[in-house]
Amino acid sequence: MYVKRNIGWGVILKFAWKNLIFFTLYAGLIFYMYHFLGWNYIDIPFQPISVIGIAVAFYIGFKNSQSYDRFWEGRKIWGGIVNYSRTWGIQVLSFIHTEDKAFDKKIQTQLIYRHIGWINALRVQLRQPRPWSLKENRFVEKMIEKHGERNPSCNEAFKYVSKREFIDLKKRVNPATHLVKNQAMDLVALKGKGVIDGFQEDQMQSVLEEFYNLQGKSERIKNTPFPRQYGYFSRVFTWIFILILPFGLLDVFEDDTIISMDSIEAWYVFLMIPFSVLISWIFITMEKVGDNSEDPFEGRINDVPMTALCRTIEIDLRDMLDEENLPDPVAPKDHVLY
Repeated sequence: MYVKRNIGWGVILKFAWKNLIFFTLYAGLIFYMYHFLGWNYIDIPFQPISVIGIAVAFYIGFKNSQSYDRFWEGRKIWGGIVNYSRTWGIQVLSFIHTEDKAFDKKIQTQLIYRHIGWINALRVQLRQPRPWSLKENRFVEKMIEKHGERNPSCNEAFKYVSKREFIDLKKRVNPATHLVKNQAMDLVALKGKGVIDGFQEDQMQSVLEEFYNLQGKSERIKNTPFPRQYGYFSRVFTWIFILILPFGLLDVFEDDTIISMDSIEAWYVFLMIPFSVLISWIFITMEKVGDNSEDPFEGRINDVPMTALCRTIEIDLRDMLDEENLPDPVAPKDHVLY
């Protein structure tokens, strides 16, 4: 998630430089054919182009609205994970009490640390790319790779569970699912030993159920691509508008030259190049904004900051255990909070 109030031009150019070069060369070629080769017949009336532009703008607006809904749902899901994680910590500390304080501390630490392992395993699983994942140009991809937020599956859980449990997790298709299952099995064992009663077990199992619900909601977004009929045709329509735009601007600037300048300065038509580049950049940027919000768990600049949220949960839960030397909150990298 980009956290600087204003997006720097360096970041904007990383995303836009290839398109800006193409727009400039394309509009320049059309101007050259029109002004130097005398192909005066290539200009077209701007009215139908403006109608296409309005239709494309509405279509992009709808796509961006739906894309933002996916991002915001993802953020709400992780907000729920934060809240229920604190509830889990309170239940573990308040329900597990025996005369053996060392036993209590061991079990409390085990249940809380395994939960920290679960959120990190879930984070890493959600960050794995899918065939439909967005791919940017090499400058953007290089920046994301440099930040190191793309991890192999479940490599973060080893810090929080036993070695034997981690070895078992590495063989599992969905490690996060099995971490919650292991929590449930421990609760059953604790009830059998009389450490917790039936009501307390039911309360804690309900929280584990909610963790599964939140995990399932995250996986639903992750494994369901944004409907391609919207994503694909939004790009197609945008590029159709961009490709015919310079021909319509020839007509606009040519008429303006004849009316106001009596054909004295035909080079006035040259202004169609910067205006064409500007309008094209605006439309392609609107289209890319939607693309970058479709999949909120990819670990990109505009995605849900799961790493920072996991660290926030870890700090809160370890603080509940009265631990010292707590980790620092995750700091943004190049103004990007992961």
